[in-house]
Amino acid sequence: MQKIDRNDLKILTTLQKDGGISQRDLAERVGMSQNACWRRLQRLGAAGIIRGTRIEIDLSALGLDLTVFVMIRTRQHSKEWADRFRAHVTGLPEVTDFFRIGGDWDYLIKVTAKGIVGYDAFYQKLITDFDLATVTGLFSMEAILQNRALELTSFKWGDG
Repeated sequence: MQKIDRNDLKILTTLQKDGGISQRDLAERVGMSQNACWRRLQRLGAAGIIRGTRIEIDLSALGLDLTVFVMIRTRQHSKEWADRFRAHVTGLPEVTDFFRIGGDWDYLIKVTAKGIVGYDAFYQKLITDFDLATVTGLFSMEAILQNRALELTSFKWGDG
């Protein structure tokens, strides 16, 4: 694991909240010179800790107004089947998050769709060529907290 210190954590926390912040403003906000901040950004990027920047979009304003958490229980657990299933699911454009989980279920998929008709179209693509034991969709009524930036300096770190 890459060694990070409190300044790195401040940079990462700030970038989570505003990935488009200028380097000058970032340096000022975390209390560093621009050059020192730039060097840290380069190091964090090279270490794979920073994997890119994104903007937040109001998907409902685009008509993508339905979020569904899809729980899947499978009959197959071979590596070959899992690899094929992973490739299939990651290729579906409605999928925003995809997890293999423990417990009574095998997978959790977060899907964004244009209403129930859009979700049904996704569902039909999902089950094509896969014999799944159980598929359950949990429909979001309201996003209370979503994409929260972690206050990384609030966590206890080994020597940071």
